[in-house]
Amino acid sequence: MAEAAARPSRALLALIGGQVALHASMAGIRLAAPLAALREGHAAWAVGVLLGLFAAAPIVLALAAGRLADRHGYHVPIRVAVALTVAGGLCAVVATFLPAGEFIALCVAAILSGAGTNFGLIAIQRSAGRMANEPTELKRIFSWLGLAPALANVVGPVIAGTLIDAAGFRFAFVALAALPLASLVWARFVPVEARAPETSRSRRPNSWNLLREPGFTRLLLVNWLLASSWDVHSFLVPLLGHERGISASAIGVILGVFATAVAVVRLAIPVLAHRLRESDVLVGAMLASAAVFAVYPFARASWVMGCCAAVLGLALGAVQPMIMTTLHQITPVARHGEAIALRSMAINLSSALMPLAFGLVGATLGAPALFWLMGGAVASGSLAARRVGVAKPAFP
Repeated sequence: MAEAAARPSRALLALIGGQVALHASMAGIRLAAPLAALREGHAAWAVGVLLGLFAAAPIVLALAAGRLADRHGYHVPIRVAVALTVAGGLCAVVATFLPAGEFIALCVAAILSGAGTNFGLIAIQRSAGRMANEPTELKRIFSWLGLAPALANVVGPVIAGTLIDAAGFRFAFVALAALPLASLVWARFVPVEARAPETSRSRRPNSWNLLREPGFTRLLLVNWLLASSWDVHSFLVPLLGHERGISASAIGVILGVFATAVAVVRLAIPVLAHRLRESDVLVGAMLASAAVFAVYPFARASWVMGCCAAVLGLALGAVQPMIMTTLHQITPVARHGEAIALRSMAINLSSALMPLAFGLVGATLGAPALFWLMGGAVASGSLAARRVGVAKPAFP
């Protein structure tokens, strides 16, 4: 009986399939567009701007996406998401025909594909939360859903790289532009939700008022610290490995071990969900991450760094299901889309700005100091995680 409960439903599989299609398209474009720009002779700073644009649009449009999901449910936002992502892919195709101005077209492609993927993500996460009837089921659902971006980050770049080598950038961008259409096929298996009553603009509550919900600001702080932990690991492991004289292939294996550990823990959570308490998992993940960051600078051998990456992957991989489960319980049911949007804004803003901060601090103090600073911040944040509780269960 427990095993059956741990298996994803057909509707949840459809949400996972829809997210994989959207996210894989964006991930493929995010790999191919910078390569195309470099091929045309653009400077490294221009490539950095291009990559930043993938996160810029979600910051600006997240609240609009959340409100749209709250009003219309899943199907209208996912059509908008597909339209934006396909348009982004087509802009990248157009860039391959332009003798001049191709960089501008690639920038537009980055903005549209980033915006489309985020529109879809918010609608998918909101709809997934509404499939649950109690907290244990929420944890299972968001653990399964957490596998989608990991899978997409493999599928998209592999498709892009293979097609670029086999047939060139133009053909790769055409395939990536078509990929989001699979989300519309998956959407047929997601139940249609009754449309929410229309609220006049004057009576609509301000989205920022959600920050007053008990525990929501603390939850965003905890989420930001843990997301920054993920980013600092991805940023520093190549630098630390280079300093230690570790080969590029070994560094790739270390990062692969981290990703594998994330997937393993998310496969395990559906079976163990009934034994897990959200705040306990968050506190444990933060303390484990702080401990790994304290040890990482002393790791000289690649196998030691791999062990650190495995422990960190297990800790951080368990976080997203707990964050989303708590978010759906402490915010009003009718405003889950907006709450998810605020979380999305915080994460995307962090992803856009934190690498710059990491670079400045790392250049000044060195990689070990940055590991220890991040570890201290995460350990301190565990105090806030202890107070992230459920003020009121909220289920549709």
